[in-house]
Amino acid sequence: MINKIHLIAACGTGMGTLACGLKEMGYTVSGSDLNVYPPMSDFLKEKGIDLFQGYEPSHLDHSPDLVIIGNAVTRMNIEARAVLNSGIPYMSMPQAVNQFIAKDKKIILVTGTHGKTTTSSIMAYLLYMAGMDPSFLIGGILKDFNSGFRIGSGEYMVIEGDEYDTAFFDKGPKFMHYDPEMIIMTGIEFDHADIFSGIDHIKRAFSDLVRKNEPRSHFIAFEDSVHLKEVLSDFSVSLETYGENAQWRFSKHHQQESKTYFDVHGPNTFLSIETHLVGRHNLFNAMACIAAAQRIGISNKIIKASLNSFSGIKRRQEIRGIKNGITVMDDFAHHPTAVRETIKALRPFYKSGRIIAVFEPRTNTSMRHFFQESYPDAFLEADMVCICEPSVKKNIPDQERLSIRKLIIDIEKKGVRAFYFEDTDRLLNFLVPTLKDKDLALIMSNGGFDNIHEKLLEKI
Repeated sequence: MINKIHLIAACGTGMGTLACGLKEMGYTVSGSDLNVYPPMSDFLKEKGIDLFQGYEPSHLDHSPDLVIIGNAVTRMNIEARAVLNSGIPYMSMPQAVNQFIAKDKKIILVTGTHGKTTTSSIMAYLLYMAGMDPSFLIGGILKDFNSGFRIGSGEYMVIEGDEYDTAFFDKGPKFMHYDPEMIIMTGIEFDHADIFSGIDHIKRAFSDLVRKNEPRSHFIAFEDSVHLKEVLSDFSVSLETYGENAQWRFSKHHQQESKTYFDVHGPNTFLSIETHLVGRHNLFNAMACIAAAQRIGISNKIIKASLNSFSGIKRRQEIRGIKNGITVMDDFAHHPTAVRETIKALRPFYKSGRIIAVFEPRTNTSMRHFFQESYPDAFLEADMVCICEPSVKKNIPDQERLSIRKLIIDIEKKGVRAFYFEDTDRLLNFLVPTLKDKDLALIMSNGGFDNIHEKLLEKI
C-alpha cells in the first residue's frame, strides 16, 4: 500500500504541481530539490509538503513507499543512486500522473514549443466554467485556482504535455505516456538543445506522438507553424486548424485600456470576444481552446464569459508590483520567439513609458549559442535591454556557450540600448536610478532570478 511519496526534483513546475495533486489526494508528500526558489517552493510549503534542500540519501530516512524522479535528475544524482540501491519502488512523473490522477479520464493534451501553459490553463478554465468539474495538471499556477492542479470528478482532464525526455531511465518524451482524446498542438520550433540535436530531431518526437494517437485522437493544430504542418502532412488525422487563414481565425483585434477585443471565425461559428489576454500569440492560444470547447459542446455564451473572466497565470506577464509609477512584471519568456511576442504584446500598454527588458538566459538552450543570432531581433520593441549572467552555472563547453557580451553588441547595432551585468546586485544598482515614472521593468527568466522582483520593488 502506498502512503508516503517522495519526489526528487520537487520544485520543477510539473513535479511541483504533481506533488500538490498527490497531497490533495491524501498522500503524505515530501520532496528534494537542489535549487529551491520561489514561487514554487513557497507554494509547496503552503500546501504542507516537506521540502529538503539539496539532494542527500538521508532524505529517504523516512522510508517512502514510492519515489518519483524528475527528468532534471541524472543517474549519478546521489539521492537517485540511493533509491536504486535501496530497492524502493520508483517511477517517472508521467507514470505517476497516469497511475494516480489521469486513470479513466478523457485527456486533453496540450503540446508544442510555445504557449502550452497558457493554452492548458484557458482550456481547464473553460471546462470549469461549463460546470464539467475537470481535473488538470499544468506547469504553472492559475490565478483563478491559485494552483496548477485540480482533482475533479468530471470526465475531462487537461494535461500540459512536454516534449522533454521523461527520466534518466526513460529517454522518450513525456507526452508519449498519455492516451489523449484530443491533442492541441501550438507549433514546433527548436528548443531543448541539451537533448535534441536539431529541429529534425524534435519533429521526429512530434511525429511519434501523432503516429501513436492517429487512430483515436482529434487534433487541433496551429497552421502557421511550418514545422508542425510538415509533421502533420505525413498523417491522415481528425484535424482542425487555427491561425491567420485557418479554419479558426480572428479579426478586428484591438486593445483598449486593459482589455483585448477580437472576433473569432470558425466552422459555423462567429464570436465577439473580450478578454484580459494580450498579444496575438495569446489570441491564437484562446482560439485553440475555443475550437476544443466547441467540439466538446460548450456553449458560445460560456466561452465568451470564461474568456472575459479568465485571470491568467502567475509568471506570465504577471505584475509583481507598482511603486513610484514603475511597474515590475514577471514573465517566463526565454526562447527568442517568446521574448519577442511578450514585448510586442505589452508595447501598446506602455506608450507613455519605456519598456526595460531585463533578461536572464538560464535554460539549457538559452545558455548555449543556438540563438546567438536570433536573440537581437527579439528585443527590437524594447526601449532598453539589460542582460545578466545566469545565477545558475551549468557545465557547458565554452565553444557552445551563449556570448552575452556579443549579444549586447548586436542588440545595440539594431538601435536599442543594451547593458551587460555580471550579477544581480550590479543589475539592481543600475536599474534603481535608471527607472522612471511610467516605466515597465519586464523581467524574463524561467527561474527565480535571485528574487530580483522583490529586491527591485524594495529599492525603487
